Amino acid sequence: MTRDKTVVQPKLPTRERVLDAAERLLAQGGAAFSMRELAEEARVSFATPFNQFGSKAAIMLALSARRIARMHEQLADAVLPATAAERVLAAVDIAASVMLSAPAVNRTVMGAIGQPMEDPGDVASRSSALWAEALGGGEGLAAATRTLALLVLPAQLAVAFRGVLSFWTAGELTDQMLARDADSAAAAVLLGFVGRDGRAELLARLER
Repeated sequence: MTRDKTVVQPKLPTRERVLDAAERLLAQGGAAFSMRELAEEARVSFATPFNQFGSKAAIMLALSARRIARMHEQLADAVLPATAAERVLAAVDIAASVMLSAPAVNRTVMGAIGQPMEDPGDVASRSSALWAEALGGGEGLAAATRTLALLVLPAQLAVAFRGVLSFWTAGELTDQMLARDADSAAAAVLLGFVGRDGRAELLARLER
């Protein structure tokens, strides 16, 4: 008797199906899709995207959160350097590679969440958490200002990376320039909080 070897894939949660459908529509033609088109693409009822997210703007915020979660996952899986500054720069490379994995889609997501919203979400806190994870215990930062560094650097690194992304989203930075400019921005933010050796390395990086 021959057994059916067909592998049945587990059904994704409804929320993930809607987000996957949104990504496919973004890849096909930007952010102009309607919620009805989204429901059809996800094979759910018209009301489901509204029930799951409330609005199209909230879907874009959820897609942004997906990207930050992917950055966290890749950072957790990476073999990282010993010092905080080097880990941050490694995290920059990871974050840029996530954004460049689907440039057209990610530019559209960034453009959407850059618009004024009734509920702006928590992108800033999610991004700050990524950089706090990279900083760890602040190994290699100047001892005199380490406590301050761990307090302020996560938010400042988030602002720096978001700033570079905004220019990339607007088309002022090419895909090839994104990682380089994000690296330079992070290095400049870190300069005031590293020891002498670390400062020399960061300056050399900026000079390149």
